Amino acid sequence: MTTRMTGVGLFAGIGGVEEGLRRSGASDAVLLVDNWTPSQQVLADRFPHADLQGDVAVLKSSPKVDVMTAGFPCTDLSQAGRTAGIGGKASGLVTHVFRLLESAQPTWLVFENVRNMLVLDGGKAMRYLVDSLEERGYRWAYRLVDSRSVGVAQRRQRVIMVASQTENPADVLLVDDAGEPGPDFYKGSSYGFYWTEGLRGLGWAHDAVPTLKGGSTVGIPSPPAIWVPDGPEGHKLVMPRIEEAEELQGFARGWTQAADLGRTNGPRWKLVGNAVTVGISEWLGRRLVSPSDHDAMDGVRVPGGKWPLAAWGGNGEVFESPVSMWPEQAPYKHLLETVDVSEGKPLSHRAAAGFKSRMERSTLRFDPQFRADVSEHVAATA
Repeated sequence: MTTRMTGVGLFAGIGGVEEGLRRSGASDAVLLVDNWTPSQQVLADRFPHADLQGDVAVLKSSPKVDVMTAGFPCTDLSQAGRTAGIGGKASGLVTHVFRLLESAQPTWLVFENVRNMLVLDGGKAMRYLVDSLEERGYRWAYRLVDSRSVGVAQRRQRVIMVASQTENPADVLLVDDAGEPGPDFYKGSSYGFYWTEGLRGLGWAHDAVPTLKGGSTVGIPSPPAIWVPDGPEGHKLVMPRIEEAEELQGFARGWTQAADLGRTNGPRWKLVGNAVTVGISEWLGRRLVSPSDHDAMDGVRVPGGKWPLAAWGGNGEVFESPVSMWPEQAPYKHLLETVDVSEGKPLSHRAAAGFKSRMERSTLRFDPQFRADVSEHVAATA
């Protein structure tokens, strides 16, 4: 029987990475660090045997472990945030990861962050991470992955980066590729979108919700809406419940119950929106336990400053990998198999009317039936 590895989770959130690694049999967390009280409440509930610490900036050292993970804050990196870059107040906390590496001495270092990290500030965020790793003798690989590949109906694209001083990260991240499925993969009975948008973007997704987010362009944590063309009047635009959102992130329903404040705008939506999809880290965990052999001949050297969707490198060189965002094609649970629209909360009149106003002023192209159903919903909820 293989001995499970030990892990430290920095900026652990609600433990999406750690839960996936635990499910895969890869590792168990011995230390979890997050400074937000609601996150701590969930971590204490779900990982009772792990040491729980609050402020990474005052953490003097880490226990020696096999895996260190860090989903460092994306506030300054995401397009929904301030996009201040890697030097922003929140995302700059990643410097503490490198400080703690000396005591942790992990075999594997895992980063997770938003897609925008690849292009922000002309690639400077990625250059900072890569230079910091290579200065310490690490090889690295990263890959943009889509959460739908692990069977959840959420179109969520995140950068997973793995680094090691002794192992080849490409043998973990870049050896599986199922390829993105065609349009027949999805059912045509539902569409997810963000009602907080509508002027320049929509987050439109077929048979899925768009990326669950901790915030929105109107400054509030909010669930996406789902358009059900065949739904009854007043229920063609509905919102998933928080327990359904937890499942859309791969968690057990009720995972964040420990942080429930009993009010609509409590922290649970933000917790779930900021989390890592459990199935992605479960796939990663299986490969950490059992790496394969990456074919380096598939790579193409990339000029400086360019960060493709998947790459590996070391010693100042970057090589693009041709892999897709779908490392696997797990059995897909369609959106309406997860979200019970008959129990869903209809989009409020105020929210629908605001979206309709933005839609009418937008230069985006909208499905005519969708436009009609939005207008019908506004009238039905007046």
